[in-house]
Amino acid sequence: MAVLAPSGERRVIGNVVRGSIGNLIEWYDWYAYAAFSIYFASTFFPSGDQTAQLLNSSGIFAVGFLMRPLGGYVLGRFADRYGRRNALTLSVMLMALGSLMITFTPGYASIGVASPVVLVVARLLQGLSVGGEYSTSATYLSEVASQGKRGFYSSFQYVTLISGQLIALGLQIILQQVLTDQQLTTWGWRVAFGVGA
Repeated sequence: MAVLAPSGERRVIGNVVRGSIGNLIEWYDWYAYAAFSIYFASTFFPSGDQTAQLLNSSGIFAVGFLMRPLGGYVLGRFADRYGRRNALTLSVMLMALGSLMITFTPGYASIGVASPVVLVVARLLQGLSVGGEYSTSATYLSEVASQGKRGFYSSFQYVTLISGQLIALGLQIILQQVLTDQQLTTWGWRVAFGVGA
């Protein structure tokens, strides 16, 4: 078994950190939608029944799951052709675009049915992105890992998946402490998507 020089191990760790940060950002954005949907549901859907608004936003959350296998396929092929780093960069950019769309889309009261339509498109992009990120980052982390540490370095994919969820929930708790419910419902939820973007 070959032993890496300290500089070689530092390079491996740097690659793992870069691959993991992208994964962390992806999963933060993915879970921010679930965490903050209680606040933005009334923005994207007609006023009235709050339960219907939440069900609509949950339905759009589910739509993102439909794109994940396609994202794995499309970005996996892209990664084979143009490299894992390029695929991971593209994946993060797609996720950021989806988050920006959610951040800046006017509500139903301003643009009507276009508001939930843009929300669906944003979630489709995010689903495509997270599907591509998950499969590509798993491959990338195992490829850049030093021999004998592939399992350890690849585990950071799951660590950052859970960390993204915890950061999204942590930000929600912080915003709940500093903003009123009305502020969170009116504009505060947009902060979470702006941070992700």
